[in-house]
Parts: sequence; structure tokens; C-alpha cells
Amino acid sequence: MTARTMRLRRVRRLVPGGRTAKGATPKVVALGGGRGLSASLAALRRITGDLTAVVTVADDGGSSGRLRDELGVLPPGDLRKALAALCGDDDWGQTWSRVIQHRFTSEGELHDHAVGNLLIVALWEQLGDHVQALDLVGKLLGAHGRVLPMSAVPLELQALVKGHVKGRPEEISTVRGQATVALTRGEVQSVHVVPEDPPAVPEAVEAVLDADWVVLGPGSWFSSVIPHLLVPELRRALEETKARKVLSLNLAPQPGETDGFSPQRHLEVLARHAPKLAFDVVLADKAAVPDIESLTAAAKQYVGSEVELAAVAAGGGSRTPSGAAPAKHDPELLAAAYDRIFRMHGRIGPWR
Repeated sequence: MTARTMRLRRVRRLVPGGRTAKGATPKVVALGGGRGLSASLAALRRITGDLTAVVTVADDGGSSGRLRDELGVLPPGDLRKALAALCGDDDWGQTWSRVIQHRFTSEGELHDHAVGNLLIVALWEQLGDHVQALDLVGKLLGAHGRVLPMSAVPLELQALVKGHVKGRPEEISTVRGQATVALTRGEVQSVHVVPEDPPAVPEAVEAVLDADWVVLGPGSWFSSVIPHLLVPELRRALEETKARKVLSLNLAPQPGETDGFSPQRHLEVLARHAPKLAFDVVLADKAAVPDIESLTAAAKQYVGSEVELAAVAAGGGSRTPSGAAPAKHDPELLAAAYDRIFRMHGRIGPWR
């Protein structure tokens, strides 16, 4: 029996809802945005029946950006992706996942709008309550968890970037907008949000404080992961919670935003934005860590944690001909890694 088969069998021993045979299930909060958060949620819903996603609200591109500009609403795209990731593997869940992810193709105003974005915004306008509307969408989809925005107001992400202007490698420029920051030329030095002290969604703060485990990442480091640390109430909750915390690293640097970053560089820039925030475990894919000793030292120095290596990439950790690490997580392998971490690194008390 291969090691991968053993890991998958252990995950599959969990009965529906994430409860083990003894009825124990951890209360887990996952923070992030986009594909990275979706990867975590697709894994975590396999091992817990008590899961909350806290999602960034700084997106200003595509369908989300258009709805944000036209209607003044929170960008719904990352919230939609999180809901889709929480859909079950049965026919109902997979059908609704496809429906809300469906994008229209036309020559008119509906072109490239996602069905789920329109549904979420319609319910926001009908109910006048972000959280209630998202809970209702989750109920319709049969989502295996709850989705919350990190802030009640749409945010603008701004970055200080070295070498953004061609021919001026030492000049520091301000780059505005999440979509632009994600693909910026040059080296991102730091990010901040406008308004500078945005209000956190109270339910998101409460979820972090009440959790058994908190998972931050993977995802676009400056535009999906670090923004959670720029909401003061949410950052304080992350610093003060009694929950154990996992920082999940990416499979590869992101072209533009973190081009050329080592795994340990990701830890350094995160600590620069939240120097008081510590973690219990840094999770990384084996194939994405060329220097485990340097990462171990950086984890201890910057976030006070130990490192767990696991094969969590789709394709068994194989690399492309160019040497780049795989770009997608395997949800069952990632679930097995989270499950092992939750079991091996202790509890703050009986699972509720």
C-alpha cells in the first residue's frame, strides 16, 4: 500500500460532516481569498463539520470590480469561490458549484459576469445584511460551512513597489488595486488598505476567537493573505485567540507579486505586517522547499512555529520541465495533512 493511499484512506474514514467515529470535530476558521482559500476549504470540509471561511474584500477586477464600481457593494467574487469550494461532492453540491461559477458569454453587459456574483449581490440588496445573505446562499447550495467577509466595507489594496517603473530599479512607487498588485512589475515591499482602519465583520472576529484551529493561506501573499492582517480588529483576534494556528504556504511563488520569493521570504514579509502574530505550524509542500534548514530557522524566527512538510500538490509533487512546482493542491492530500496536524499538535480542549 502506498503512502498516498494510506493518507487518503485515513481521510475517508471520517463520516459525513467531518466527525470521526468518536464524534469529535474541531471548530476551524480558514482565512484567505481566491484559489488558495478554495483549496483549503475543499480540504477542510472533508475533515470537520464546523468550518468558517473569512474572505478578503479587496478585489477590484473582472465581474467583481464591475459590480463594485456600479453598485458600491463588496466584491462578491472571492466569497462566491469560497461557497463553491464548500459545496459537497454529491450531485446537488456539484451542480450548484458549477451554476454559481458559470460565467455568461455575450456581446452585452452580462459578458463575463458570474451567476453567483449576481445572486449574492441581489440578496445583499434584498436583505440589507451581508452575513444573512451569504448564510442563505450557503443554505441553498448545501455548503459544508459558513462564508463571511473580513470587513463590512470594500477595501482598496495599495502596495509600495520597488522597481515598478521601467528603467528605475531603485524607485519606490505606489501601486493601487488588488488586480494590479497581483501582477505588478517590480518587488512588492509592503501593502496597506484604504480605508486604513476598516471595520471587521463582528461574526468573523467571533469565529476566530471561538475557534479550535485557524488556518491562514495559501493564496496570493500580498493580495489575499496579508490583507487579513490589515484589519485591526481581525489582526488582534488572530493574536489573542486561544486557537492553534497553521500558516499554509503556497506551492510556488506567484509571477509578479512574489516572483523569486523563497518560502522563508514569505514568512519574513508576513511578520513585517504583523510582528506580534505567531503560529503553531507552518505547512509546506515537500517539493516547494529546496532548503528545509533555512525554512525551519525562518519559521522559528518570524512566526515562532515549527515546520510540517507534506506532499499536498496535485500530480504527486512532480515538477514541470521548467522546474516550477505544481500549481494546484490535491484536496484529499491537503485534507490528510491538515488532519494530521490537528491530531498531532494538541487541542485547546475537547472538540466542541
